Amino acid sequence: MKNTKKGIVVAGSLIADIFYEIDTYPNQGFLVSVRDTSLNIGGTGNMILDLAKFDENLPVKVCAIIGSDKGGKHLEKVMASFPNIDTQNVTVEENSSVTHVMNAADTKQRTFFFVPEASDKFGMDYINWDTVDAKIFQLEYLLLMKKVDSPDEEYGTHGARILAEAKKRGMITSIDVVSEQSDRAKNIVKAALKYTDICCINESEAEAVTGITMTNDGEIIPEKAFEAIEKIKELGVSKWIVIHAPKCGFGLDCETGEKVTVPSLKLPKGYIKGSTGAGDAYCSGILYSAHEDKSLSDAMKFARASAACSLSENNGTDGMRSADKVIALEKEFGELEI
Repeated sequence: MKNTKKGIVVAGSLIADIFYEIDTYPNQGFLVSVRDTSLNIGGTGNMILDLAKFDENLPVKVCAIIGSDKGGKHLEKVMASFPNIDTQNVTVEENSSVTHVMNAADTKQRTFFFVPEASDKFGMDYINWDTVDAKIFQLEYLLLMKKVDSPDEEYGTHGARILAEAKKRGMITSIDVVSEQSDRAKNIVKAALKYTDICCINESEAEAVTGITMTNDGEIIPEKAFEAIEKIKELGVSKWIVIHAPKCGFGLDCETGEKVTVPSLKLPKGYIKGSTGAGDAYCSGILYSAHEDKSLSDAMKFARASAACSLSENNGTDGMRSADKVIALEKEFGELEI
């Protein structure tokens, strides 16, 4: 039966990002100058704003904790500027989660220093299921939220319990994962995948979850990518699985068995200003396409263009555009050869 619900819930770590523009990322023990700083919305905020910009008629429902501090007030102000963002399930308590983001001018790469605060407290007790009812329920980010990642005797983890409840209420469930250098991913993410319909993660996260190495000298081996995807399917994902990397995306429609390979767009020299939020933009494109009942192939093409929009500006969301403009950009550039 077709899901007739409308809207996307984004639940999890809503973070205030403090960006530091630096010349280069220094080796341990060395100094580098900070050229500029700025305060932006981050964490789930990247996806929240991306979705709101895609379609002014799309209900974007936020479920999170923010602080009563400067960061929290900034988050409130930014979200209030979009009429289609529903914040009635945002709880204000004590201190906001903050990420200190180092943007290196020479490599265009970023490094994160995260202060959890509110993120660690988020869990089922902060979800009002009546107000967050929608077509899709997105939980992010696994491996970043202490309560969500905590053990649960019945479901494996608290996050898995949340996803199971969302499925019971007729929502399509989706997850995102942070890139973390630890061995926690297998157990924590594995528990959540049993109750996940859509899984969209990058290649390093997929390797951490499955234990399958899919790169050689930094290049994705397609056969290994699909091997990892099949493993993720075995763990319980029921609709779409997407592994996205800088040069290409690999996907599986679990319902039809269709395998999809979509290279990234070939962007002109000087186009990329920053990579912060590009992964969130890609995932936002996948979710919006699922909401609009698009095919996986179309979803991945829309997602790569969404990521390209994000790459056009320094922070995570300034480059995002309406869905019709994202589609126009997708047609503007050719795709990379892989």
